[in-house]
Amino acid sequence: MAVKKVEKTEKVVKPKAVKAVKPKAPARNAAHSAAGGEKVIKVAKKVVKKEAVSEVPARNASHSDAGGEKVAAAQVVKEKAVKKIAGVYFYAVGRRKTSVAQVRLYENDKATENDIIINDKKLKDYFPTISLQNNLLSPLKAVGMHNKFSMTVLVRGGGVTGQVEAVRLGIARALVVFNVELKKTLKDLGLMTRDAREVERKKAGLKKARKAPQWAKR
Repeated sequence: MAVKKVEKTEKVVKPKAVKAVKPKAPARNAAHSAAGGEKVIKVAKKVVKKEAVSEVPARNASHSDAGGEKVAAAQVVKEKAVKKIAGVYFYAVGRRKTSVAQVRLYENDKATENDIIINDKKLKDYFPTISLQNNLLSPLKAVGMHNKFSMTVLVRGGGVTGQVEAVRLGIARALVVFNVELKKTLKDLGLMTRDAREVERKKAGLKKARKAPQWAKR
């Protein structure tokens, strides 16, 4: 028998083609670097904002300090405005409507209107209008003792007019305590009379004390 010769064929390994690596475009690198720069800038802005925010409380603190100084200054001014008057005094109580005034007169030959203290305030601050001030001081002017007394008044209840007239009656009564001979002068001017007029109470079925609702025939 004939023997066939088998020829072994060797596989030829072809060399792999090497791909050329393209260098990265410098434009993209520049863009990336620019983006990185933007990030850095943003971070810097955030840091600046934080610093600005940290400065704000300091400014607020300075403002609060200034406000505290103003409040302290106002308190000092108030303390200066309100003088504590001590010594022998002449006391009386005046009333008008629902107001009650407790008046104390202190002898003082150099007294001014700033020496008249009403509810821890000066006369001009408590009763700012001239008509109210003149009405209140009318008993002192009537007897010629306008600048002869310092005064402290504690008045409660009612409105402005009621309080003024209550203080006025209290001053007149205190002057009589100081000197009984002044009573005739004050009485002749009607300054010693307690005005008893008050608001009449509302009635049931009526709108006010006497005002009735409109009457309808049918």
